[in-house]
Amino acid sequence: MKICVVIPAYNEENTIADLIKRIRIQGLDVIIVDDGSSDNSCKIVKDFCPEVTLIRNPVNLGKGASLLKGFQYAIDYGYDAVITMDGDGQHDPLDIPLFIKLAQDPDNALIIGNRMHKTKKMPLLRLLTNKFMSWLISIVAKQKIPDSQCGFRFIKNKVLKAVVLNTAKFETESEILIQASRLGFKIESVPINTIYAGEKSSINPFIDTVRFIRFIFKELFRL
Repeated sequence: MKICVVIPAYNEENTIADLIKRIRIQGLDVIIVDDGSSDNSCKIVKDFCPEVTLIRNPVNLGKGASLLKGFQYAIDYGYDAVITMDGDGQHDPLDIPLFIKLAQDPDNALIIGNRMHKTKKMPLLRLLTNKFMSWLISIVAKQKIPDSQCGFRFIKNKVLKAVVLNTAKFETESEILIQASRLGFKIESVPINTIYAGEKSSINPFIDTVRFIRFIFKELFRL
């Protein structure tokens, strides 16, 4: 199976090089989609990771828009599946084999990381938000998804080609789950490590929450 790792990145100069190296040592191709970073993220990738594919957004377009560019690259270059990871070091590359193993089952079209089995180090607000959103997404998707907000995922090519996505921000990750489920694809979860080192979230607590609520209500009315 030909697999690439798609990483949407925004101002990740402190973590991106180490993350790439830990993925590359497993023999996987890496596609970085830089979302208009204002720091040295792109320079670091170019100088220290020349074997990596770098796609640059001229301005900050949003995590969803960056993911879509990565997905299109994977489709265009014949990858059988993509693994998505965040660029801030929250996701442990050592967990990648867990996804690949589950992906051997042809029924598992989309596999999402589950951090809910170890929540001791997760910030309380994030924990409560994740639980609430996962509950909502599970209702809409009609599949049990314990950690719908986790960006560590394995998505097969057939899902990427089938879903029609209309969002461009953080809600895109929820839209992928809902669209895939409605198309009949099975969504599996796998326990992963939770890594929190005081990183600052790029999510705007007000704007992105309002955007998500608006999105989820539209999806609920489509049921």
